[in-house]
Amino acid sequence: MTKVYIIHENSDWTIHLTKRLDELGVPYEEWHLDSGRLDLSKEPPEGVFYNRMSASSHTRGHRFAPEFAGQVLSWLEAHGRKIINGSRALHLEVSKVIQYLELNKYRIETPRTIAAVGKEQILEAVVEFMGKPFITKHNRAGKGLGVQLFQSLEGLKNYVEGPSFEEPVDGITLIQDYIQAPESFITRCEFIGGKFVYAVKVDTSEGFQLCPADACQIGDLFCPVGEEKEEKPKFEIIAGFSDPIIIKYEQVLAANQIQVAGIEFICNGAGEIYTYDINTNTNYNSEAEARAGKFGMLELAKFLKGELERLIV
Repeated sequence: MTKVYIIHENSDWTIHLTKRLDELGVPYEEWHLDSGRLDLSKEPPEGVFYNRMSASSHTRGHRFAPEFAGQVLSWLEAHGRKIINGSRALHLEVSKVIQYLELNKYRIETPRTIAAVGKEQILEAVVEFMGKPFITKHNRAGKGLGVQLFQSLEGLKNYVEGPSFEEPVDGITLIQDYIQAPESFITRCEFIGGKFVYAVKVDTSEGFQLCPADACQIGDLFCPVGEEKEEKPKFEIIAGFSDPIIIKYEQVLAANQIQVAGIEFICNGAGEIYTYDINTNTNYNSEAEARAGKFGMLELAKFLKGELERLIV
């Protein structure tokens, strides 16, 4: 049977999609690629293959899932299969450096960034940012992992040489301008089928880990997901959001064969937009969607259904 194949490494993030596929009567199969075998002498099945591999897989003990997914996607591409978010999407998912280079091609502003390998190189790179606050983050991360804000070289040195330093899984630390926003929030734009669906305002007052999924690691101190105890919601879909940046985002996605993504930006005090993340394993917050009457996973399931129907015809 021709079906939708979901390539991933985290069932907690796919259950909301599979429920929608069940509702629509779409046949599907999950390929959990934390482990497995790939026989290059065989052809893949017919179907629509949707890649949901995550850059943060290593935080769930799935260290080599993206690497294996890359081989599987290349195999599928070699046989001409229909893929949603193929190899190029995975390249961007696991590297913020590649993301920024692609964004810059379309004159989309990103925070000034230096990539460094090694503690000595990290400390030397910070000289370029002296006199203003800066942040460090992991090149391959997800959920804002490894993001730290610093005001001085001394503060960074204490962190880098101390026991709390987090070594990035790919060894690459990014040192980046800290964009001071007049209010503590960022904006995340969601795209399905390469087209804008909605924008969500994300409260960052409690930290930088911004995964919008309903199932997130309980140990994530700053992950603003799940139960919302404050009156002000962490996630709020912006009614009627419109900005010229959307057209540029759609161009970037089209150029990189990315059909499904969440792109995040922040505005400084002058209203200038700085884009800092393309997430090709995008998730949606159910509470925010329920309040707004918009449902990302439903739209995604409809998109996959349409792609499957076109393939069968």
